[in-house]
Amino acid sequence: MLEHTFIHIQGIGPKTEQKIWRQGIHTWGQFLSHKRPVISLTRDPMIRAQLETSLENRANIGFFSDRLSVSEQWRLFDEFKERVVYLDIETSGGYPGMDEITVIGLYDGQEVRTFVNGHNLEGFEIEIASYKLIITFNGSSFDLPFIRRHFPGITLPPGHIDLRFFLKKLGYRGGLKTIEKEFGLERDSDIDGMDGFEAVRLWRAYQWGDQKALDLLIQYNTADIVNLKTLMETGYDQMKSRLLSQ
Repeated sequence: MLEHTFIHIQGIGPKTEQKIWRQGIHTWGQFLSHKRPVISLTRDPMIRAQLETSLENRANIGFFSDRLSVSEQWRLFDEFKERVVYLDIETSGGYPGMDEITVIGLYDGQEVRTFVNGHNLEGFEIEIASYKLIITFNGSSFDLPFIRRHFPGITLPPGHIDLRFFLKKLGYRGGLKTIEKEFGLERDSDIDGMDGFEAVRLWRAYQWGDQKALDLLIQYNTADIVNLKTLMETGYDQMKSRLLSQ
């Protein structure tokens, strides 16, 4: 999808991108090799120069992340999916400013890594640096601000796709658990129906010495991040198909 994208070019919006596609020009290379004017004689040279720069920066996710709006970050997924990580945090549910991260879960598509407050939470800062693209659900408003507060000097991956807003563009409404059911995803009976309030209760039970409560909290967190992968991949295919068929 990235090489089909033209809206990262200054002055090109969705309507102009569609105009380019309707001329049978679906990739940067096709634009660059086109013999006749695509947009206009005056604008085409500038667009060509920016497309050549795009080709030079194809492996640089920050180049495109900076130039794509929040609602269009999903276009980065396929190009950088080998360096993607699905992320979700749990918190203690305290008063604003006193709330703290209890668990961070990371899933790279193959392996889950869990970081627990009081055990190995500080190792998260090193681990997250190895990825280029984060995928969350409501991470823009919740997970990432918490992380930045807990780790003031952290450098997060330059790309971020928030599935809450991406899936909303596809017509999916509600919280993560509601949308999972629309995608046919089911959770183990031990955690089916659990929500953030229950996650807070489990953390408190763990603090009082209940190890099984922590195990269940981690199971709940793991389900969140593993299911994000299915939502991202399916949503990506749906959005790409919808966009390119217009």
